[in-house]
Amino acid sequence: MTLREATEGTEYIIRAIETDDEELDAFLFSLGCYSGEPITVVSRQKGGCVVSIKDGRYNIDNQLAEAILI
Repeated sequence: MTLREATEGTEYIIRAIETDDEELDAFLFSLGCYSGEPITVVSRQKGGCVVSIKDGRYNIDNQLAEAILI
């Protein structure tokens, strides 16, 4: 299941990040978004969603949400 299909307010564990872009992998890792970490969809918007990772909240687009497997 991808993050795009996640239910708001439910905590999930990131299983994998599926992207071929090494810079994007490094960026997500710097946010704390990597395998084994909990992630929660706080709210949904037209172009993406707001997620809570560790102590931060981030707005990610739908394409990136598709790359995060939970």
